[in-house]
Amino acid sequence: MVTDTAERVADLLAALPEPAHRNPEQRERATEAKNLARSVRSRFMSLHGEAVYRELTANHSLDLRLPELVAGAAVNYPGLVPSAEQLVVEQARSQADKEGLEIDQGIFLREVLRSPTAGRHLIDAMALPTERALGLLPEFRRTGRLDLGSVRLERRGSAAHLTIVRTDCLNAEDNRHVEDMETAVDLALLDPAVSVGLLRGGEMTHPRYRGRRVFSAGINLKSLHAGKISLIDFLLRRELGYINKLLRGLRVDHAGAWHTPVIEKPWVAAVDTFAIGGGAQLLMVFDRVLAATDSYVSLPAAQEGIVPGAGNLRLGRLAGGRISRQVVLWGRRIHATEPDAGYLLDEVVEPDRLDGAVAESLERLDSPAVVTNRRMVNLAEEPPQLFQQYMAEFAMQQSLRLYSEDVIGKVGRFTAAARSHA
Repeated sequence: MVTDTAERVADLLAALPEPAHRNPEQRERATEAKNLARSVRSRFMSLHGEAVYRELTANHSLDLRLPELVAGAAVNYPGLVPSAEQLVVEQARSQADKEGLEIDQGIFLREVLRSPTAGRHLIDAMALPTERALGLLPEFRRTGRLDLGSVRLERRGSAAHLTIVRTDCLNAEDNRHVEDMETAVDLALLDPAVSVGLLRGGEMTHPRYRGRRVFSAGINLKSLHAGKISLIDFLLRRELGYINKLLRGLRVDHAGAWHTPVIEKPWVAAVDTFAIGGGAQLLMVFDRVLAATDSYVSLPAAQEGIVPGAGNLRLGRLAGGRISRQVVLWGRRIHATEPDAGYLLDEVVEPDRLDGAVAESLERLDSPAVVTNRRMVNLAEEPPQLFQQYMAEFAMQQSLRLYSEDVIGKVGRFTAAARSHA
C-alpha cells in the first residue's frame, strides 16, 4: 500500500512543472497528492513502526545512526521515506524549490522515537562515538591539538578547549559545523587526559565584528535559504548527537561499564558578544555559563519560522514559563547585565576578566564528584523519557516548519534581497 501510493504520487509530481514553476491549481494538486501519501505512511508507521525498526536493526543488534537508519528504510520499505536518488535531486534545489521530501523522514522518525524500545535504542546508538572521532583519537591524544575545520580543539592541562572558528559567518551552524562539533565533543570525552571541557567562540573576520570574539549566531540562515540545512544531518543530528552528548555523555562498551556505561565530563561555556538561536540553546546544557557584560542571549526561532531545537523543552525549566514565552514567542533579547540573565548565565564579568573567570571555573569543576552530581542533577531535571518524547514530536514539527508557507516566504524575500545586492 505504501509503495503503490508513493509511486502514484511520484508519477503525478513528475508530470507537473518543478515546484517553483507550478501555478496555484498545480500546487494544490501536488499538495493533495503528497498529503494522501503522508497519511498512508503515518498509518503504516503507527501500526508497524516498531516491527520496521526491529527488522532494520536486526532485532536491536545493530546500532544505526540517523542517516544509516533512513537509508535502510528507503531500501527495505520503498516509498516509506525518500530514496537516495530522490534526495540527490532534492538536495540540489533551494529550499523554496523543494518537494518537502524530508517531511516523510519526519513521519518515520516520529514513530520510531515514540516507541519506548525503538526510540531508546536509536538515542543510544546516536550516543556512540563517531567513526571520524575514533579515527582521530590517537592523533589528538599524541598532539593535544586538532583543527577540524569549524572547530579547533586543544588540550591545555586537563581541560579540552573547543573554539568555534567559523570566522566569516559569526560562527553560524550548518551541516559541516554539526559534524565537526560532534567530532570535537567525542574526542574531548574519549581522551582520558581530559576531565573538563570549554566551548568558546573565536575572533571574527566578519567586517562588523572583525577582531572580536563571538559565541554563535545560531543556524546559518544563508544555508537554510539555499536548501543546505538537512533535517537528518543538521536539525536532528545536532540534538541527538553532540548536544545530547554534552548533557548525558558518550556511550561506551568496556569492562568497567557495568555501573556507568557512559563517559561524562563537566562543561563550561564562555559567551562573547552574543549567543543567538542555536548558540542560546547550547547554553542550556552547560554546567557553568560565563558571559561578558557587553553580550546578550536571544532565541529568535519563531521569527525565523522554525522550532529552536530542544530550547522549548529546557528554557521554561531554567527561566520559567513567562520568560520562556517572551524569549521564544516574542523574540526578547536578554542582555547579560539584566537581572533575568541570571536564569541563563552563572557569572557575568567585564570582557577583560573573562579569561580569568574561565580558568577559575575549569579548575573548580575538575572533580570526580562534580561528574557524578551533574549526572544526578541532569537526570532529575530532564529524564531521558521526557527528552525522547519531545524529540519524537520535534522530528515531525520541525520537518513541517521547514516547508511551511511562512518559512518559504522568508526564503523568497532573502533570495530577492541577496540578488539585489549581487
